[in-house]
Amino acid sequence: MPTLRPDTAPGPLPPTGAVDVPETLGYRVKNRVLGPPLDTDQLENERLGIPTGLAVFSSDCISSSAYATEEILRVLVPVVGLAAFSLVVPATGMMLVVLFFLILSYRQTIKEYPTAGGAYMVTRDNFGMVPALVAGVSLLIDYVLTVAVSASAGAAALASAFPAFAPWLLPLALFFIVLVAFGNLKGVRESGKVFSVPTYFFMVMMAVVIAVGLFKMITGGLHPQSIHQKGMIDAGSEGGGLFLGAGLVVFLHAFASGGSAMTGVEAISNGVTAFRKVEWKNARRALVLMGMTLGTAFLGLSVLSTRVHAVPYEDGTPTVISQIGKQVFGESMLGHTGFFMLQAATMLILVMATNTSFADFPRLASFAADDNFLPRQLRRRGHRLVFSNGILALAAVAAVLVVVTGASVARLIPLYAIGVFTSFTLSQAGMAKHHITRREPGWRWGLAVNGVGAVLSAVVDVIFAAAKFREGAWIVIVLIPVFVVVLVRLNRQYARDDALLERDAEAAVADPILRRHVVLVFVERLDRATARAIQYARALMADEMRAVHIAWDRTAADRLAREWVRLGLSRVPLEIVDCPDRRVPRGALEVVAAELSGGDTEVSVLLPHRNYRRFWHRFLHDNTADEIAEAVGRLEHANVTTVPFTMGSPGRVHAGAPR
Repeated sequence: MPTLRPDTAPGPLPPTGAVDVPETLGYRVKNRVLGPPLDTDQLENERLGIPTGLAVFSSDCISSSAYATEEILRVLVPVVGLAAFSLVVPATGMMLVVLFFLILSYRQTIKEYPTAGGAYMVTRDNFGMVPALVAGVSLLIDYVLTVAVSASAGAAALASAFPAFAPWLLPLALFFIVLVAFGNLKGVRESGKVFSVPTYFFMVMMAVVIAVGLFKMITGGLHPQSIHQKGMIDAGSEGGGLFLGAGLVVFLHAFASGGSAMTGVEAISNGVTAFRKVEWKNARRALVLMGMTLGTAFLGLSVLSTRVHAVPYEDGTPTVISQIGKQVFGESMLGHTGFFMLQAATMLILVMATNTSFADFPRLASFAADDNFLPRQLRRRGHRLVFSNGILALAAVAAVLVVVTGASVARLIPLYAIGVFTSFTLSQAGMAKHHITRREPGWRWGLAVNGVGAVLSAVVDVIFAAAKFREGAWIVIVLIPVFVVVLVRLNRQYARDDALLERDAEAAVADPILRRHVVLVFVERLDRATARAIQYARALMADEMRAVHIAWDRTAADRLAREWVRLGLSRVPLEIVDCPDRRVPRGALEVVAAELSGGDTEVSVLLPHRNYRRFWHRFLHDNTADEIAEAVGRLEHANVTTVPFTMGSPGRVHAGAPR
């Protein structure tokens, strides 16, 4: 091993591989299920091209076209009945204007912030940490809702094709969440390959259904259905409102409901670093393709709904897109085939839409964790170079939300979109400030684009919050500031911990060692675990070493003393400390404190630690050693070491023999 000069920083050494250490059962299972671990150096090879990146990051955005039109109709039909079909296209058109400016805006964001992070990074750099936390929390909440909504909508799509699955929406949604989480745990490139097929399958089927539908509309082959069928939401009647019987508030409510189609627009900007070089150029191209696909699908379905009079059902199935597909493809054998292919594509894209969250939530959480606003466990890449902890956390929270809402898309939608439009607003406002501050070439055009995008996003956000407030939007409105406060407190705690650990670190290393070193082995009973701890204590070559027993049970203490003498352990002094109040940790603390009282002694406390091969065995034994460690560890110059001994092990692992 090379010798380092004092002023030379050590670098990482390659693993020697000289010792064959058996792997744990859990690790062997992980290898079998997820595949062999990827080396960190392979991260560059896990980058995505435009086709795969489009599939991974845009499935959420594109799939929302499957239910955006339905959400507009769910607001309008109960109020104005048939007149709703004259309003759905104008509401869609207004939302497409918002989409246009969002795409232009995020093209600017991707170029200026190619390191990814999207709204969080832009807001942090231009407005500071608290607004950035609002943007980050808003997006994290939206990602959780995306998983819940998309999985539930995917289950509804399956039930629309096969009504027998209608009672099983909740188990199906949970299954979809687990399935996509597992795919992401296998790694970026693997998940991209898996999710590319459904995304492009849906795009092809949408092109087919829109093309066939428009052709039949032009030729008169597409006929409307009754809007009073059993199970459909009750249809109102046209009144005297400003918009064919709908007042301004109702129309704006419908417009905001169509905002669910915009979720996922920011996904590519949050994952720029996942693209191949040049990252920002490939990400911008994928963003434009995503926007064009979403706009075409959303507008096409809205136009077709006006002809076939597709009305949402109370229980969510059959869906509006399935009604359109059935009317467009007809009742022939070929038509039935087309219908089932459309439903299969819709189900798959909705299920795969959860992948956008699984791709972006862990990455965004890692950025916040790097800034010490989320637990640091979220920073670390796992077995397959993905942020495994973030993936598991997202799956768990989304599953709870699906259970609470019964996998009902109608109950989840009111919680949706507020978070994402809040982040849109902050991101675009941050970019506007960025242009004003930097004044780079073309900054006036960028300011105009981002300024309009910020205003439009803010308007939609306010409308959605007001329209959906009583339906559940208030929950998200309350949660965002609450989570921001929690994360700020977590950050302050991390700062205090870091300051405490770093304080006087250099002086502590340079301080002279204390005159005496005493090793105390706390003994409960005489067994192999205790013997191993004593063996290790002897190897420390301390000035004084002795075993200590806290005698809360005098009969057991007498038995230990007799065994100690019988086995000839007199070379190791045994000290029995009476503990009439049975507070063993307190008794241990007093023994150590007495040794430290002179101010010239370093004390090492060794605790035999019994590892149990089966997890349920742990519940059969107390945790006194842990309590002793916690109590003694608070004393300065008291050092606690656990000496492990695995129960039921056929033998210890010997690490000295070469392969």
